[in-house]
Amino acid sequence: MAESNCTPATEFILTGFTEDPVTQVTLFLLFLLIYLITILGNLGMIALIRASPQLHSPMYYFLGNLAFVDLCSSTTITPKMLVDFLAEKKGIAYAGCVAQVFIFDLFGITECFLLAMMACDRYVAICHPLVYPLIMSPKCCFQLVTGSYLMGLTNGIGQTISMSSSSFCSSNVIDLFFCDISPLISLSTSDTTLSHIILRILALFGASSSLIVLVSYVAIISAILRISSAEGKRKAFSTCTSHLMTVSIFYGTSLFMYLKPSSGSSREDDKWAAVLYSVVTPMLNPLIYSLRNKEVKEALRRLTKVK
Repeated sequence: MAESNCTPATEFILTGFTEDPVTQVTLFLLFLLIYLITILGNLGMIALIRASPQLHSPMYYFLGNLAFVDLCSSTTITPKMLVDFLAEKKGIAYAGCVAQVFIFDLFGITECFLLAMMACDRYVAICHPLVYPLIMSPKCCFQLVTGSYLMGLTNGIGQTISMSSSSFCSSNVIDLFFCDISPLISLSTSDTTLSHIILRILALFGASSSLIVLVSYVAIISAILRISSAEGKRKAFSTCTSHLMTVSIFYGTSLFMYLKPSSGSSREDDKWAAVLYSVVTPMLNPLIYSLRNKEVKEALRRLTKVK
């Protein structure tokens, strides 16, 4: 009877971070700067890879797609957040919330698998260098990247189905700065069994990608330790340092956000963990690769060199 009298929610209210006007302006300027760096950094990385023949290799093919995913993921969240800092009413239409859930979860899982494929690429490059060109052929790289996007698409569709199967009658207030499936399910007044089943199934996607990364780096580190010379170890490890930093930041923040105990932190901690996961990480990835990768720095010097 309660469900039959339910008036479907047409919009959700995002609480954001604070109601203090001065703090809101400060956060607006901070996140605007982060977003601009994200846009310039990822677009610059894509342009640099396309314009530099020496970067036309499997590793940078994956990196270019990672930059595109970070660009799309950040753009799904940050512009709306910036508008809400200056808006009196921080609302988002139901359709907009569904779209945000779909797109963000699509690119979230896509990034998981792109990072896993990059780990596999480093494994083949270090552990099987003689057959690297044969294994990591252009066709194979295309198939791996396409598979990553398909896994992301499956996740996005699954999360959208999970949200669409829920009813929201008692409250439409989301204590976050964007639409995420977990707080939405907690707001649902309908049976959430199907939603939880879908979430558990889709959680295996992220777990499988992290397992690929873990196994790859165990093999990589084992191979590096078997190298006799210190210089050889240094060179081998330097080829995967940037990717290892990116993986650590991405999985570290996302695991804290989604696998922590429900009573282990406050809602404010959750919000700032979500900031690291959804806003800061897309900004850091191109900076890590441009500052830590010699090939990227050399390509940038050649491209900007005045003749």
